[in-house]
Amino acid sequence: MVLMEVAYDEDKFAELLLHVASRLRGDRAGGATKLNKVLFFVEFTHLRRHHRVVSGCQFQKLPHGPAPHQLLPVRRRLIDAGEAELIEEDFLGRPQHRLVPKREADLSSFAVEEMRTIEDVLAELAGMTGTQVSELSHQEPGWRLTEVGETIPFSTAFLDFPQAATPTSERLSESVAERYGFAAAG
Repeated sequence: MVLMEVAYDEDKFAELLLHVASRLRGDRAGGATKLNKVLFFVEFTHLRRHHRVVSGCQFQKLPHGPAPHQLLPVRRRLIDAGEAELIEEDFLGRPQHRLVPKREADLSSFAVEEMRTIEDVLAELAGMTGTQVSELSHQEPGWRLTEVGETIPFSTAFLDFPQAATPTSERLSESVAERYGFAAAG
């Protein structure tokens, strides 16, 4: 059993949201879809690496990938406080909603390894479109094992998603093993 720390810290999530949105400003594909997926990969990557989440925001399965449950109220709070704005831009003929911070994120509560995870995820997803990042998120076990609208359990961060064995795949595996001398003697 894996022990993990998953407490939610709304203030830290707000600062994470501002920081990631700020870092995506120069990314033409850095709208709401990509922002949601970066936040997802930050939390789940950090959990895999350190058995702790960064902010503890929970994610729900939506048709285009995971999205933070807490995003809308926290985003509204930031906008109402004048700390961010939501703008709509044209991206290849489609509307793109982008959160634009109006202040720097306060990163004083983030540990060095949390900042490293955030920067690693941003670097790994750089150059990818929102659609590509969504498709990548759909490969995650948590995405595959939940229904639309359900919360993706943090525990799924530790699951591998093995290929299902079918009678055909087992037969083919046995045939290849025999051919190359790996079959168990009967």
